[in-house]
Amino acid sequence: MTVGSGTSGAGGYLRLQSGRSDEVTGGALTIESGEGSASSSGSLKIMTMNAGSSATPTGGASGMLVFSSGTTSKGNSGMIMIGSGASTVGRGGSIAMTVGSGTSG
Repeated sequence: MTVGSGTSGAGGYLRLQSGRSDEVTGGALTIESGEGSASSSGSLKIMTMNAGSSATPTGGASGMLVFSSGTTSKGNSGMIMIGSGASTVGRGGSIAMTVGSGTSG
C-alpha cells in the first residue's frame, strides 16, 4: 500500500486503526512479515525518511517515531515489549539502539 507523494505540498497520510468498543476490549492491530518455512522470514521496517535541507532557514527534521501505550483511569496501562527471537541452533537475535550524531545541542 502506498500513499501519494507531493512536490509542492505535504506527502500522503496513512493511518491504520483497529475498532473501538464501548462494552469490551477494543480491536487489535497486527502487522507481520511473511514466514519463510524453508529459509528466512521477511523483514519488517518501521522508519521515517530523511528530511530535506531547504524547507526552512534551519533545515528540516526527520520524522519522529513514537511507541506509546495508552493511559487508563482505572487499572494498568499498556505494556511495551521489544524483544528478539530465540534459536534452537545458533544465536538468538540482537537488539541494537543507536543515537544519531549532531553538530549542536
